[in-house]
Amino acid sequence: MNSRHLLSGCKSLFRLRSPLVTPARCLNLHEHYSLGLLDAEGVPVPRGAVASTPQQVRSVIEGYGLSDAVLKAQVLAGGRGKGHFSSGLKGGVRICYSIDEAVKISEGMLGHTLYTKQTGEQGRPCNDVMVCERVYCRKEFYFAIVMDRQVNGPCMIVSTEGGMNIEDVARENPDAIVKIPVDVNKGITAEESSQAADALGLEGEQREQLMSAVEKLYNLFIKYDSTLLEINPLAELTDGRVLCLDCKINFDDNAEYRHEELFKKRDWSQEDVRDVEASNAGLNYIGLDGSIGCLVNGAGLAMATMDIIKLHGATLPIFSMLAAGRPLNKLPKLSKSSPPIPRLKRFGKYFWWYNAM
Repeated sequence: MNSRHLLSGCKSLFRLRSPLVTPARCLNLHEHYSLGLLDAEGVPVPRGAVASTPQQVRSVIEGYGLSDAVLKAQVLAGGRGKGHFSSGLKGGVRICYSIDEAVKISEGMLGHTLYTKQTGEQGRPCNDVMVCERVYCRKEFYFAIVMDRQVNGPCMIVSTEGGMNIEDVARENPDAIVKIPVDVNKGITAEESSQAADALGLEGEQREQLMSAVEKLYNLFIKYDSTLLEINPLAELTDGRVLCLDCKINFDDNAEYRHEELFKKRDWSQEDVRDVEASNAGLNYIGLDGSIGCLVNGAGLAMATMDIIKLHGATLPIFSMLAAGRPLNKLPKLSKSSPPIPRLKRFGKYFWWYNAM
């Protein structure tokens, strides 16, 4: 059976080619969990705690004796500050100047849906808010550690233009971004920490604070099998402290067996319903943008099938692979998922049998 015969029944489904979305296999935790990990490793972070009710918001502010406070919606999506809630409230990150104002704003966040550029039309539910002290920044920087294929290991990324979308910085001012590869076998060195401080222009006590924080952040990155650790912004405050004001950490799903307690913190309410169903069924599922589903039983043949589909001008809205040892009766769960898979016009039975040959 050749590829032309396999595709003969699907020609009407083909459309213009579009870039294939690259999936990420990682656990993404809420900000308050990530900042908690930093605090446990001795990395300086603002004082604060998570709250799930307006009454808890009041208790946190009173407990820390704060005059001003910052409320941050705990939603796994970027662009929270420019988002809006189903309650009508504007902004998922708000500065509050009194306890009563903080309680009122939290009422417009908690139990409501936040919509940002990254959430799409469905939005994401806000079940918790992080309440933290307000600090005054003198300078804001960007700092991240990623697993970089180009350097075959960890790579630090730093920029003096923090507090904004790093993608915008890369597009408008790429020279402001500095990459510092780290030898994963040797670990972080004083020289590499010093390079980060040089790139950010820090001197004196602030330089020492940064170098200490960089070492601790790298060790945390390796300790928890992270794929991304992003601090935006990393700030030098007017009182001389260097603090990590916001943190995002992704963890490799393949390392779940080493960090079971950490993975229990996954918030399934922030996940696509189909991702949850696929996980419960033991399927490797990736949502893509297209109209032909691909359900296969082998990684190599899966890639060949997707190449055939792309070659003929089509794209996939879903890719799912049955893991070794999983029973075939798990397969119907995904093809009958609810809500239905958007844009799916044909579930690739042709490709399943082709791959099973």
